[in-house]
Amino acid sequence: MKDQATGYVTADGRQIGGVLMEMKNITLRFGGVVAITDASFDIREGEIRAIIGPNGAGKSSMLNVINGFYHPQEGEVWFRGKKRPSMRPYEIAEQGIARTFQNIALFHGMTTVENVMTGRQLMMKKNFFWQMLRAGPAMQEEAEHRRKCEEIIDFLEIQAIRKTPVGSLPYGLQKRVELARALAMEPKLLLLDEPMAGMNVEEKEDMSRFILDVNDQYGTTIALIEHDMSVVMDLADRVVVLDYGKMLADGTPDEVQKNQAVIDAYLGVEH
Repeated sequence: MKDQATGYVTADGRQIGGVLMEMKNITLRFGGVVAITDASFDIREGEIRAIIGPNGAGKSSMLNVINGFYHPQEGEVWFRGKKRPSMRPYEIAEQGIARTFQNIALFHGMTTVENVMTGRQLMMKKNFFWQMLRAGPAMQEEAEHRRKCEEIIDFLEIQAIRKTPVGSLPYGLQKRVELARALAMEPKLLLLDEPMAGMNVEEKEDMSRFILDVNDQYGTTIALIEHDMSVVMDLADRVVVLDYGKMLADGTPDEVQKNQAVIDAYLGVEH
């Protein structure tokens, strides 16, 4: 049974909590172009929330609003029960929101473990003097953060490439390294922008499994954009559908699949 205040338990036994983030009447414009129009939905603790829609529907723009890259002209963003002021992306990261990108954003000349370590930067408290000397407290702190990164590398089964420069890795593994770097930030909310894009069937199956494991074992709330509808319907607890920047539907995967407006606009009309 669903309770809007305290959450509910899914059919497979996962706990979905109360509202973690709420988008209230978001409108985003770029000059005369309206990317999002009066969109409202929430993301609940512990769930996998999918945002879908045709190309140009405003999905990535919405993710950029959540992540603080864009600031809407109208509407409010609430996080953990508080209205969020305009903030820079690094301030959003400090609040516990991490992200992967549609176009992989890794340091190609650095190894896997070095890339994952960059996800710990905001947690490193020793000042620049100690970090520059690489001695004393800074070395101890770095060792602690490295242990955490190694745990994530083991979790995502990329031990074999830990010392490999990511620029030489195949696309699917680069996507997994980017996920590892985001997890290194220990996010409360993880944003995934088309995590399956460009992958073959086997790579999609692996990534789907890891997303479910992150949600289950780390308890991380996940919001994702994805075009592969079979993936969305298998992974998501709830789905919000955008079309030309407007809210088209919001509900469970089953409800969305049966929504005629969604079928007409995105999933295709069956004859």
